[in-house]
Amino acid sequence: MLKMSNVAKIYVTDTVKTQALQPFNLEIEAGEFVSVVGPSGSGKTTFLNITGLLEGYTEGSYYLNNQDVTNLSDTQKSRLRNEQVGFIFQSFNLIPELNVFDNVEMPLRYRSFSAKERKQRVVDALTKVGLASRQAHYPQQLSGGQQQRVAIARALTGSPSFLLADEPTGNLDSNMADGIMSLLKDINASGTSILMVTHDLEQAHQADRIIEIKDGVLTEGLASQKVVA
Repeated sequence: MLKMSNVAKIYVTDTVKTQALQPFNLEIEAGEFVSVVGPSGSGKTTFLNITGLLEGYTEGSYYLNNQDVTNLSDTQKSRLRNEQVGFIFQSFNLIPELNVFDNVEMPLRYRSFSAKERKQRVVDALTKVGLASRQAHYPQQLSGGQQQRVAIARALTGSPSFLLADEPTGNLDSNMADGIMSLLKDINASGTSILMVTHDLEQAHQADRIIEIKDGVLTEGLASQKVVA
């Protein structure tokens, strides 16, 4: 599903060259649940941005569902990102002026779905996360866990190949976090691949495998049991 070969990232300014990510190889198969851990400043954000087609890379190749994304235009990347990748963020990123239905529907408006199909997809996604009865509510009327469920529903509406979750439980208490992790595992069990960044080792170990990024170096498994957020 996802294959990166010798991918590296260097940031260059007038006076400084910074190797954000050392060359690495990575393959994620369809249906896998992979956790990404590492200290602040390790390169996790750069890795996520590259994986989500939000940022380019300096060298190497990246295939998403057998499509080489290296030389795609910004428009082509935007289209592929909208169709293939679902994003879940720590801060939910819901629009406060829109109700739950409209927040979940938003990504579909950039695709060629009819109004009828958009509605059905929204209802199906909200049902999957247990919030079908909250369609008319606004984000401020929901708990943090419910807001994250809305964000997950929004990520699911376009039937993405994989979900990219950046600290999806970071703003939640332990009970709400457990609920979100249970939901993500259910979604994964239904066949959706998930790549999740987390600083919580207990959550990380619930995935099929763990990737650690430290000082720009990506390795399989954990070199250390202590991971700093």
